[in-house]
Amino acid sequence: MSTRKQLKSLAEARRGLIVPGAFNALSAKVVEDLGFQAIYITGAGVTNMWFGMPDQGFMGLAEIADHTARIRDAVSVPLIVDADTGFGNALNVRHTVRTLERAGADCIQFEDQVAPKRCGHFSGKEVIVTEEAVSKIKAAVDARQDPDLLIMARTDAAAVHGFEAAIERAQKFAEAGADILFVEAVTTADEIRALPRRLAKPQLMNMVIGGKTPIFNATELGELGYGIVLYANAALQGAVAGMQKALTVLRDEQEVQESSGLVATFAERQRLVGKPEWDALEKRYT
Repeated sequence: MSTRKQLKSLAEARRGLIVPGAFNALSAKVVEDLGFQAIYITGAGVTNMWFGMPDQGFMGLAEIADHTARIRDAVSVPLIVDADTGFGNALNVRHTVRTLERAGADCIQFEDQVAPKRCGHFSGKEVIVTEEAVSKIKAAVDARQDPDLLIMARTDAAAVHGFEAAIERAQKFAEAGADILFVEAVTTADEIRALPRRLAKPQLMNMVIGGKTPIFNATELGELGYGIVLYANAALQGAVAGMQKALTVLRDEQEVQESSGLVATFAERQRLVGKPEWDALEKRYT
């Protein structure tokens, strides 16, 4: 089964599949190595980790396509790719789909914010009019070369126009052909519980650590009927905390030992990047 068909099956099972985010090839390999069945290539994570900037629309198509291609080469599990607003109008969305499909995306996510977008859990968001947002989803659906490529439609309308308006938009996105729906930054437990009852298509629930949405256990979200439970930047936040701890010890004690528990061992680092396999290839070709 192709990775695209795998992802469709996983989403349609509605069992609360946890999908962590990755911001580069090594973080993606860690996610896969730990047994997760899909990976989300996070725009916020790429922006934070590669530019050192906040998630406010600084990432472009070239950057996310490059990361997608590198991660596709590094792992074999399905990839959901964050394409922000599609980097322009409906015609830009069409180009974005073609580009990311070639790069190896299995699902491409588009949102309805005004450009430049901002993190869904920041204040001050704005959304484009419903008709334009729907036309962009239609363009995405029409642009795919492989009918198994999934299109995810995200709406940020809850923060701007309220929960009911977000439901209405998501339903229109479904009618436009979106395969997976994503209502971003709902703020109450009742709203989380209501979404699977109100929308028929498989849905993603975004668990932002420290964000505006209450954290639910993934098992409970699966029981409610969510297909995907996204932790887009758990790896990033964990990596930052780990770097801060290790480097604080290095600063204060002037050394860091492998036995400290603060760092991955040298051997583990080599295992994750596949050094034994590369050594075997070197012997094969010499």
